[in-house]
Amino acid sequence: MPKNVYTHGHHESVLRSHRWRTAENSAAYLLPVLTDKMVVLDVGAGPATITRDLAARAANVVALEVTDEAVAVAREGLAGVANAAVTRGDVHALPFPDDTFCVVHAHQVLQHVADPVLALREMRRVCKPGGYVAARDSDYTAFTWYPQLPELDDWMALYQRMARANGGEPDAGRRLLAWANAAGFSAVTATSSTWCFADDEDRAWWGGMWADRVRESAMARQALASGVPQQDLDRISSAWRTWAADGDGWLSILHGEILARP
Repeated sequence: MPKNVYTHGHHESVLRSHRWRTAENSAAYLLPVLTDKMVVLDVGAGPATITRDLAARAANVVALEVTDEAVAVAREGLAGVANAAVTRGDVHALPFPDDTFCVVHAHQVLQHVADPVLALREMRRVCKPGGYVAARDSDYTAFTWYPQLPELDDWMALYQRMARANGGEPDAGRRLLAWANAAGFSAVTATSSTWCFADDEDRAWWGGMWADRVRESAMARQALASGVPQQDLDRISSAWRTWAADGDGWLSILHGEILARP
């Protein structure tokens, strides 16, 4: 089975980012087809903030995570949600029979898996005829920001290098349609949407989060192990705080999305 390596890890700074996500800001393209009769699989649920929102709109939701640590994070996020459960499994070989779910959803997952086409085939396999496979992934090369601090260019190059060393594809957003076509879906609707961080509160949150992540997360440990000096990470971290404090600071993140029929 292809091996997954999650570049970000589960440091508090990473979960701080993931817990901001909701169905409205991260799965709006899916919501028009979601009904309260549907059974949903949420692949790579993380802290399950999106999963909770899906559970409020669906009959039942199963959150899937690949490690015991990630399963525990998802269970904590779904505490008290009666129509949600958490299961451990790998998207390359989903532990469910064919035609189980009305919707199979993955947010920011396919950029990290070793074989995204195989993952989508598995998502299609467990999706009922007439159902939907929904995926949304960012596209790192398409990130754009101002001011153009050179240290943030260094951050982008570092992240791309670390993610690809782990077998991931950080520019997944632009590839989702091609991957879905290769996985054999009968019909695919491809769209895009953005996140934008431009006011004082958003910049403080995003810049502070990445200032911490670049020094303390799994990516930071990987970078140090690969020979990146600590002072380089400190310099990038400081640049994120400089960007966050700039009243002209602006950042937009492009995402590709697919809504595919089996």
